[in-house]
Amino acid sequence: MNKLIKTSERKTRKKFSSPIKRKILLLLQAGFAMALTPSPITHGYILRELGKEWKNIDQDYLKRAIREFRYGKLINYQKKSDGIIQITLTKLGKEYALKYKIDEIIVKKPNIWDKKWRLVIFDIPEKRRVARNSLRNKLRKLDFYELQKSVFVHPYPCQNEIEFIVEFFKIRPCVRYAEVTNLTNEEELKLHFNLS
Repeated sequence: MNKLIKTSERKTRKKFSSPIKRKILLLLQAGFAMALTPSPITHGYILRELGKEWKNIDQDYLKRAIREFRYGKLINYQKKSDGIIQITLTKLGKEYALKYKIDEIIVKKPNIWDKKWRLVIFDIPEKRRVARNSLRNKLRKLDFYELQKSVFVHPYPCQNEIEFIVEFFKIRPCVRYAEVTNLTNEEELKLHFNLS
């Protein structure tokens, strides 16, 4: 039964994982308001008072995606007295948005390195092995350098990104973040990150 549920979840996530659909969910999750109003001409919905972010998305595609999200129970429709329908994410929709957000996290490279090293140190118990492995894999994808099995380092500011990742995996008590200006044997790190 569990395997059947997991297979179904994977299929559903894949269905909603196109870059534009991900963007729509992330915009809703970030609080970018969207409203629709009934259209007697198309017998569907037309977009009304689109914000700048929404206007960058093809309107026909957006309407199709919204219909899919509604069918997949990722969004709620709330009809107001003036006829406008307010769209919000359901709990399931918020879970999808968070998964997509963590997939899209990057550590931005500034023009000038401030000569600080960012350390992520963790001690996650064996019973949380899945979260521990997920954290380790995510840090590697973000190009952190693995000093030791539970110590990773990066040269650029990333505290907000780490805070989000830690909250997402629910491992805050097990993870420490630090910034240091003096790290022994740092030449290997500078070589790895192409720093002078």
